[in-house]
Amino acid sequence: MKLYIVGAGPGDPDLITVKGLKLLQEADVVLYADSLVNEELVSKSKPTAEVLKTAGMHLEEMVEIMIARIREGKKVVRVHTGDPAMYGAIMEQIVLLKKEGVDIEIIPGVSSVFAAAAAAGAELTIPDLTQTVILTRAEGRTPVPEFEKLNDLAKHKCTIALFLSATLTKKVMKEFINAGWSEDTPIVVVYKATWPDEKIVRTTVKDLDDAMRTNGIRKQAMILAGWALDPNIHDKDYRSKLYDKTFTHGFRRGVKSE
Repeated sequence: MKLYIVGAGPGDPDLITVKGLKLLQEADVVLYADSLVNEELVSKSKPTAEVLKTAGMHLEEMVEIMIARIREGKKVVRVHTGDPAMYGAIMEQIVLLKKEGVDIEIIPGVSSVFAAAAAAGAELTIPDLTQTVILTRAEGRTPVPEFEKLNDLAKHKCTIALFLSATLTKKVMKEFINAGWSEDTPIVVVYKATWPDEKIVRTTVKDLDDAMRTNGIRKQAMILAGWALDPNIHDKDYRSKLYDKTFTHGFRRGVKSE
């Protein structure tokens, strides 16, 4: 017995993996988070498939349905937005499913963090500027572990991607500034990356909350922060060793510098 957990990608139905789409089209039963997953993608399932919306279901209800259908010999696919590994709440499902002898196969998807970076035309790791990306969220109703407070993580001064934080921007601003960030540090907010109504807002730490309020963004937004998001980054000479003509590696012998 097996359940397939498929990452749907950030929104654009074409951004599901080939394997994920194949499984979706083969499924007898499709369960999807209708509050986040694009209906256009789900419509690619076969006409005879049982398609179930899960936004209104609690954990046990959803798992019971999956187990029942799998025991009936049906191919069941659970579709998650973005990549299931990032804030997908899949582990709590897996725990219950494994207790019932159900195997799990996870098919990764394009995370909203990378869709947002693409929309912004950004590389999140810039040579000689930042080589680290922290994927996290601001602390709201759900707490974060003691050693993962944004104030502490921000002290690394690297690129930070904030999920699930669109309503917590005043706190985000305060934590960045307390961590020693300049008020002028660039931030890019991408609302509904890859959806038809995608919106990109470029701002700074000091203006983040005002920019969010002005643009009416309070959900489904990725916040990318750090100097890798500098709108003038293309005018600066940050270069990797990878394509340096003097750099030798296993596939190319570099030329001697003058």
